[in-house]
Amino acid sequence: MTVLLRHEIGDVMRDFRLKREMTLRDLADSANVSYSYLSELERGQKDASSLVLHSIARGLGMPLSEFLYEVADRLALFEEPIPDTIPEDFFAEHVHE
Repeated sequence: MTVLLRHEIGDVMRDFRLKREMTLRDLADSANVSYSYLSELERGQKDASSLVLHSIARGLGMPLSEFLYEVADRLALFEEPIPDTIPEDFFAEHVHE
């Protein structure tokens, strides 16, 4: 399954906006981003620049890092786990006597 970053960004934006009981118009005004562009972002139809993401986070009254952390958490749900063990032969090849 392919997950697009813009879809997760849109979902997170919507969830945080609704949690704050904001309309899309409220967020557009507080973020100083056009209503139509925010609508497209929220529906995952457009990619957002880092500047726009910063404006959205500011409009939601939160740090950009918190916004992006939530996006990353959601993306991680779709990724295959990465083993956190070191292969047994690693030490044999990298240990210097």
